Amino acid sequence: MQILIALIVGAALGVAVHFHIGHRTTRGVVIAPIVGAFSAGLVWTILTWAGVGIDSIWLWLSMFVAPLLVTYPVVILLTRARVAHDAAERTRLKIG
Repeated sequence: MQILIALIVGAALGVAVHFHIGHRTTRGVVIAPIVGAFSAGLVWTILTWAGVGIDSIWLWLSMFVAPLLVTYPVVILLTRARVAHDAAERTRLKIG
């Protein structure tokens, strides 16, 4: 049941990443929270299967570190790709 804490923290950190990185209108609102929750849950699961107990600090730190290390690059890359695609489409359609 502690994995729910990791999922909630990962989603909350994903929301923070979404609002911290610019061009919010170029991506969906739920992409960053989903990536954050997924990465936190995945790392939590891997560590518990590896035998790390809930009394270990590494398990609890992983739910803060993993979403930030994964969500920032994913959101930045998605934003860059969307901005570049939109610029290419505007050029192709000769608007703006």
